[in-house]
Amino acid sequence: MDRAIHQEFFTLNNGNKIPGVAIIGTGTKWFKKVESEETFSKELVEQIKYALTLPGIVHIDAAEIYRTYPEIGAAIEESRRKPRNQIWITDKYSTSLKITENPKVGLETSLKKMGVEYVDLYLLHSPFVTEEKNGFSLEQAWKYLEELYKNGKAKNIGVSNFGVKDLERILKVAEIKPQVNQIEYSAFLQNQTPGIYKFAREHDILLEAYSPLGPLTIEHSEDDEFYRYIKELSHKYDKTEAQILLRWVADRHVLPVTTSGKKERIEEAQYLYSFDLTYDESNNITQLGLQHKPLRKYWTEQYSKYDADSQKSDD
Repeated sequence: MDRAIHQEFFTLNNGNKIPGVAIIGTGTKWFKKVESEETFSKELVEQIKYALTLPGIVHIDAAEIYRTYPEIGAAIEESRRKPRNQIWITDKYSTSLKITENPKVGLETSLKKMGVEYVDLYLLHSPFVTEEKNGFSLEQAWKYLEELYKNGKAKNIGVSNFGVKDLERILKVAEIKPQVNQIEYSAFLQNQTPGIYKFAREHDILLEAYSPLGPLTIEHSEDDEFYRYIKELSHKYDKTEAQILLRWVADRHVLPVTTSGKKERIEEAQYLYSFDLTYDESNNITQLGLQHKPLRKYWTEQYSKYDADSQKSDD
């Protein structure tokens, strides 16, 4: 591909730079309950292989609970064209469902399955850790990640689905501050838990957004002001509505994590920074989004109790 790419990065609190969009998340759409030869997804392998033909650093989002390591490993093995330093791999250790003994064993397992020597970012998938269930506390889990960071197996470390109180627990014992907190985030869910957007910004912890395109997945009226405005911007910039919403997420200093079964959607995401929204346009999306009731697609059992606060502005 000879089309020039303008790639942007977020700078993490340790000075490292992370590609400004993850274009091939292997969760949501590709998640499976059992990892086996029968459930191996050739379609996912082909999507990752296609992503690895795109210019720039390609950001892949993985997790122990997604059970997609074999597909990632196969795609990397078959793709050979893109060097390892042009592939950013995010991985997550499963905490709510114990799959491996601890985060150290979890990462050793995933590295072997993916055929790589390190991951670029390693996260605790949720704060729901107890000694009774997991065999270690939340604080001990973080210490495992710090050890992996120090020995170079994880170039950056962080958490996922953490609320303010969860982060405060980590920060009390942390020798190394979390670089990232990956949460469900969209125009219709601007705080997964109360005050998390503001807290993360104040403590220089990068937020990543999974399900950033949630508003486009639900039925809506064409007369709805939010959707009319997104369509208006789509026509103005000659971009898809998905690109408009992903660009809005990035403008909120949040890194969007997306995926698709369509190659053109993956390519569009990699070229996300080929245009800019104005400050007023981004702000209008924020305000119009806040007028909508919360759209929470994941962790509903744990976090739906916060719905009344999830659509309150932190600005």
